[in-house]
Amino acid sequence: MSNEARKPFEQRFDSLKAEANTWLPTWKEIKKFIAPTRGSFDDMPNQGDKINHQVIIDNTAQRACKTFASGMQSGLTSPARPWFRLRVADAELMKLQSVKDWCAEVERRIYTVLSSSNIYEVLYNIYEELASFGTASAIILRDYKTVVRGLNFTIGEYYLGVGADNRVNSWAREFHMTAAQLIKEFGEENVSEPVKKAFKTNKPDTWFRVRHLVEPNDERIPDRKDFMNMEYRSVYWEPDCSDIAFLAQRGFENFNILGPRYGQSKSTDSYGKDSPGWNSLGNTKMLQLLHKDFLLALGKVIKPPLQQDATVQGQINDLPGGITHTSGTLPNAGVAPLYQINPDLGKMSEKIQDTRNQIKEDFYTDLFLMMTMTDRREISATEVVERHEEKLLMLGPLLIKLQSELLDRLIDIMFAILLDVGMIPEAPEEMQGQELRVEYVSVLAQAQKSVATTAMEQVAAMIGNLSAVVPEVMDKLNADNFVDQYGDFVGAPVGIIRDQAEVEQIRENRARAQEAAAQAQDAAATVQGAKVLSDTKVGQDSALDAILGGIGAPQGGAIV
Repeated sequence: MSNEARKPFEQRFDSLKAEANTWLPTWKEIKKFIAPTRGSFDDMPNQGDKINHQVIIDNTAQRACKTFASGMQSGLTSPARPWFRLRVADAELMKLQSVKDWCAEVERRIYTVLSSSNIYEVLYNIYEELASFGTASAIILRDYKTVVRGLNFTIGEYYLGVGADNRVNSWAREFHMTAAQLIKEFGEENVSEPVKKAFKTNKPDTWFRVRHLVEPNDERIPDRKDFMNMEYRSVYWEPDCSDIAFLAQRGFENFNILGPRYGQSKSTDSYGKDSPGWNSLGNTKMLQLLHKDFLLALGKVIKPPLQQDATVQGQINDLPGGITHTSGTLPNAGVAPLYQINPDLGKMSEKIQDTRNQIKEDFYTDLFLMMTMTDRREISATEVVERHEEKLLMLGPLLIKLQSELLDRLIDIMFAILLDVGMIPEAPEEMQGQELRVEYVSVLAQAQKSVATTAMEQVAAMIGNLSAVVPEVMDKLNADNFVDQYGDFVGAPVGIIRDQAEVEQIRENRARAQEAAAQAQDAAATVQGAKVLSDTKVGQDSALDAILGGIGAPQGGAIV
C-alpha cells in the first residue's frame, strides 16, 4: 500500500502536535518544579531520569499534588464505597421494583469489573495529572482476563482535538515499541523491514517510533459493523519507515479515550490551564528560592566564611574542638570570621511557611487530608460540608466538569464493553426505549447536594416543633415525597425505601386489619353488654328496673 494513503493521517497528527507544542513551555516548568516524575517530552523510553534536587529543595507542591489525587480518589471514586447509581429518565418508571432491581444488578456488575481491573489505578493517575498539568488522558480497552484494562498517558505523550461541541473527539500519541512488541501486536507481515531485521538478528529490544491516531471516521458506512466502518477509526503507523503504509487500521464503536481537563479559559482550548499546578507554579518557584536562601543564611550563621593571615601554619581545622596552629600572637593573628551576619531566621521561616500554606490551599490539602486520614466507611458528606463548605464551593465547577468529561464517559465505555461481552442482563419490558442516566453518590457529590438536605431537615424540624402547638400543621408535610427525595439526595441504596405501590398495599392491609380489629372489639362489647344485661336481677331498684319501669311497667303494679 502506498504511503499516500497515510498522508491525511500524518497531516492531522502534525496539526494536533503543533497545537500542543504551544503548551509545552508551561508543562515543562510544572514538570521541573512540581511533578518531576511525570511528563514526557521527546524522552527515550524506559529511562530512569535523575531528579534535579538542586531545583526542588522543598517538595511541598509534590506532596500536595499526591494528596489531591488521593483525596479525589477517596472522595469521588472510592473503591471502598458506592460512587454512582444508574437511573432511568422517567421518574415514575424508577418507582417500579423491577426497574430498581435491574439498575442495581447492572451497577453491581460494573463495580465488580472495576474492582477486578486496573481502572482505579488509572483514575488515581488521572487525578494526579489533572492536579499538576490540568489535563489527563487514558484509554480503556477490552481485556480477556479482566474484561477491561486501562492504559495511562502522561502529558507530552499525547495530543487532543475537540469537536464543535468542545468535547474531546480526537486523540494522537507518539511512542516507542520494541521489535518484539511490534511483531506480537501487529504481526510480522505488517511491520517494516528494519523491524523484521532487528527481530531476526537477535535484537528484539531495539526501539522503533510508532504513531497512533484516533478520530471520527468520516468515511464510514453506518450499516456495516467491521473495523473500517466503526464510528471512530484507530490508525497505527511507523513514521520512520516508508516500505509500509500502516501497521494496523482498527476502530472503536465508542470513543474509548478519557481526556478530562481542569478548567478552560477559552472554549476553543483543547487543554486545561486552571489546575492547582498552574495556579501554584509561581509560589512553588518562590518557595525554592526562599528555602535556598534560608539554608544559605543558616549555613553562614553556623559556619561563617573565614579569613586567615600569614601566621597560620597548615590548614584551618574548623571541626568542633579542632586546633589550628599559628606563629602569631592572639587575638589579632590567626583565623577570624570574614564578616558577621545576623539574619532574621524566624521571619524567613514564617515566609517559607506562609508560602507552603498558599500552595497547600491551591491543592485543597486540608479538605482532602480530612477525607484520606478518616476511615472512609465513616466519613459523611455532612461532616465534609460542616468543615470545608467554602472549599466545596470552589471545587464545584471541577466536580461538574469531571462528571461530564471523565466519569460519564467512563461509565458509558464500561456499559458498552459489558453489553458487548454479554454481561448486561436483559432489561425489563417497561424500560424498552428509555434513556439510562448516571447519578453520582460519592462523598463529594453528596456534599454538593447537602444544601438541599439541610433545608429539608430544617423544614422537618420546624414542622415537628410546631405540631406540638398546632397539630394540624402536619397536614402540610407530604411525608412520602419527603422520604423519597431525601433518599435520592443522600444516595440511599436500592431496597431501603419501598416503592409507592408496595407502600399503598401495606397501608391497605393495615387499614383492613384495623377495621377488622375494630369490628371484633365492637362485637365483643355487644356480647359483654348482653351478658351483663342477662345477669341483672329485677325488682331490686336497679338501673334495669328504672329502664323497664319507664318503658312498659303497668301503672301502679309490678312487672309480671
